[in-house]
Amino acid sequence: MSNDRCWQQGKLLELEIIDFNDRGEGVGKYEGRVVFVPDTVPGDVVLVRLDFVKPQYAVGKLQKLVQASGDRIRPACIVADKCGGCQWQHLNYAAQLEAKRHQVIAALQRIGKISNPPVAPVLAAPVPLAYRNKATYPVAKSATQQVQAGYYRRGTHQLINLNQCPVQDSRLNPLLAEVKQDIQNRGWSIYDEVKHDGIIRHLSLRIGRHTGEILLTLVVTNWQLPEVAQQAQEWLERYPQLVGVCLNCNSEKTNAIFGKETRCVLGKAYLEEEFANLRFQLRSDTFFQVYTEQAEALLELITERLELEGNEVLLDAYCGIGTFTLPLALKVKQALGIEMHPASVEQARVNAKLNGIENVEFWAGTVQDCLPKLDIKPDIVILDPPRQGCDRQTLETLKQIQPHRIVYISCKPATLARDLQILCELGIYSLQHVQPTDFFPQTPHVECAAFLVSYRN
Repeated sequence: MSNDRCWQQGKLLELEIIDFNDRGEGVGKYEGRVVFVPDTVPGDVVLVRLDFVKPQYAVGKLQKLVQASGDRIRPACIVADKCGGCQWQHLNYAAQLEAKRHQVIAALQRIGKISNPPVAPVLAAPVPLAYRNKATYPVAKSATQQVQAGYYRRGTHQLINLNQCPVQDSRLNPLLAEVKQDIQNRGWSIYDEVKHDGIIRHLSLRIGRHTGEILLTLVVTNWQLPEVAQQAQEWLERYPQLVGVCLNCNSEKTNAIFGKETRCVLGKAYLEEEFANLRFQLRSDTFFQVYTEQAEALLELITERLELEGNEVLLDAYCGIGTFTLPLALKVKQALGIEMHPASVEQARVNAKLNGIENVEFWAGTVQDCLPKLDIKPDIVILDPPRQGCDRQTLETLKQIQPHRIVYISCKPATLARDLQILCELGIYSLQHVQPTDFFPQTPHVECAAFLVSYRN
């Protein structure tokens, strides 16, 4: 009876944190029942208030740190416990890497039914702070009508105002603080998501890590932003590294950040970046890996493991702007990229031309639709789907055409494990190696490259 009285909303429990879940929350147990506690670390002893209670599990809120884990550190950010941008600034970096590897192994075992998955140590980031090449901030007004920009408090739409962010490239920090003030001074209206009125929704900053070029984009509900050209001119004069100011229009009631159309107000609609010794044009609304140096490191590792001889046909599914397609095209006979977003396909073709790469072709469409229409059989397929993974039809088509090698790049271990089980069933493919890579330090997210070989060719 006393157990049931303790297992109620609002009750306080003292727990030892023993693990993480796949969202990066600490996991404790109370008399056989699981309690998830954000902002905790394995080894912590904590006093927790139960906020959400089910018969076999609960979600608790940290009330007091009774005894700190040896892996707990002081966060680099003063609002780390409030801001939803990072979840693990209180965890030392070595422990972050080990937790990520454990997350990958656990998913492959539990979901993928792979008993002894060949998971390598996580490829550590050279710098675990100041690494993000892009930051997109919601914009709002405070109770005193001051323009704010930052990230939402975890699990809410309450904005935590930031003037700098320790995980974004430090060269973007001056713009974050000063552009907010310029918006305030211009008197531009700020979007209210409840009333669905106002103009400015988000402030987006992107930087070329190797070139230093910066692109500034305001996401707006309509194009009628008074004197925006004058303000863009002021920004370009103030920030020598700023190469373009853009507007993106999103008038929908949606959580999606970018709308379908982007217009350049002044300067260029793109920045230029060097990646894997190639030149890329990056627009504000097209996808590019957020940690440039780690993407380069993973590409180098993939290239080494593939041991390319120059006579291969390579297909890069979900190719984006050709980030991996183009460097790999230089090492194979023929390369093909498939991407469903037309703007990314257009940018991929521009990037191919920019680098004089002629043995590559880009198709606009879904992988599900395009894959069965191939008139060539690829020797190697690169899969890099969004977080939800590949659809079943794509996986079944791959099992039919049976490329000799598949490299599956994933940002979510659970969907990677699910899809690997499908590809490896019936012994069609063998999982040779999994390389986790830390693209997102200070968060529980982990990128993986899984290498599969078919012996039926």
